[in-house]
Amino acid sequence: MDRILVAAFLLTLLTLPFFLSEVESTSFKIVNKCRRTIWPGFLSGANSPQLPTTGFALRIGESRSFHVPPHWSGRFWARTHCGRDSTGRFTCLTGDCGSGKVECQGTGAKPPATLAEFTLNGADGLDFYDVSLVDGYNLPMLIIPRGGTRGGCGATGCLVDLNGACPASLRVARGNGGRSVACRSACEAFGDPMYCCSEQYSTPDKCGPSVYSLYFKHACPRSYSYAYDDKTSTYTCATADYTIIFCPLPYTR
Repeated sequence: MDRILVAAFLLTLLTLPFFLSEVESTSFKIVNKCRRTIWPGFLSGANSPQLPTTGFALRIGESRSFHVPPHWSGRFWARTHCGRDSTGRFTCLTGDCGSGKVECQGTGAKPPATLAEFTLNGADGLDFYDVSLVDGYNLPMLIIPRGGTRGGCGATGCLVDLNGACPASLRVARGNGGRSVACRSACEAFGDPMYCCSEQYSTPDKCGPSVYSLYFKHACPRSYSYAYDDKTSTYTCATADYTIIFCPLPYTR
């Protein structure tokens, strides 16, 4: 009997690291370095658990940390120019998730919005992450992995303000004649399958960068600029925690 107990104890010790790695969560820290309050929003993927919060206010200079379960996938973004309308409904000029509340409650961002996209513990135990401008742009964003062990673990994002120089046909302005607060994708602006990589353009060999996506790519070479921009835009890391900074330096507006 003693031998059986000893063997069971040794087996537990050998398998404990495996179980610990399976249940270990990933830490995300959201930082606001913008010159105004932002309202981060979160959307879990179809097969991922909902996070404890799906939206909150983050004032100038504030940060907030939370843990994400293993094998989670989803996206983060920031809503801007938010407030309550005459009916008390919470709305935002950019990145609005349509819930009518500060919490997004399972709904995603209305384009245009800069997106941080994550798939944790994917192939070979790697996290896959990117900053995407495929749905347009509203704020600069930077993803920084911390403590990763494999996979390159490079920082990625878009560090510059694209709103000021946004092409007129893509610009989202605040009020009539107001300054640009977001920059739409060509797909959203024109609905052309050529820009959306849809219909007859739905494969990588048929859909390439456009003059509009190149505007995003030249300014932010590490970010996704159109649907098939994988080779220079997807990053990997294993066992890392992540800091997501909105309006990182050299943001100038």
